[in-house]
Amino acid sequence: MPHFRLETNVPKSKIPSGFLKETCKVVAKTLGKPESYCVTTVVPDAIMSWSGTDEPCGIATLMSIGQLGTEQNKKHAKVLHDHVEKSLGIPNSRLYIHFIDASAADVGYQATTFHEIFGGK
Repeated sequence: MPHFRLETNVPKSKIPSGFLKETCKVVAKTLGKPESYCVTTVVPDAIMSWSGTDEPCGIATLMSIGQLGTEQNKKHAKVLHDHVEKSLGIPNSRLYIHFIDASAADVGYQATTFHEIFGGK
C-alpha cells in the first residue's frame, strides 16, 4: 500500500539499477510496513527546473495508510531525502516530498479495498 513516487530531471541512465528495490526497502523500514506491499515509481528525464536551474531536482509523493503525521513525517523526510541524495545526487534542498495519509477505504487492492481486507480497521 505505501507508494513512493519520484519525478526528477535526473536522466534514466543515471538511475542506479538497484534504486527501485532499495527504495522499497527504505520505505518499508521507515513506515514499519511489509516490503511486499511497497511500490516505488521513478519518472526520470522530467523537464524540470528548480530556482531557475536544471541542476538535479525532484518532487516526490509518499502515500501510506497510516504511519504518517507531523512527527512521523519528519523522520520519513530525513530518511528519504538522505537516500535520494546519496543514490541520485539530488540535494535535500532541491526535493519536495508530499505526504499523503490515505484512508483504508480509499485504496483498492485485490478487487476491493484495504478497509474490507483488514475488516474495517
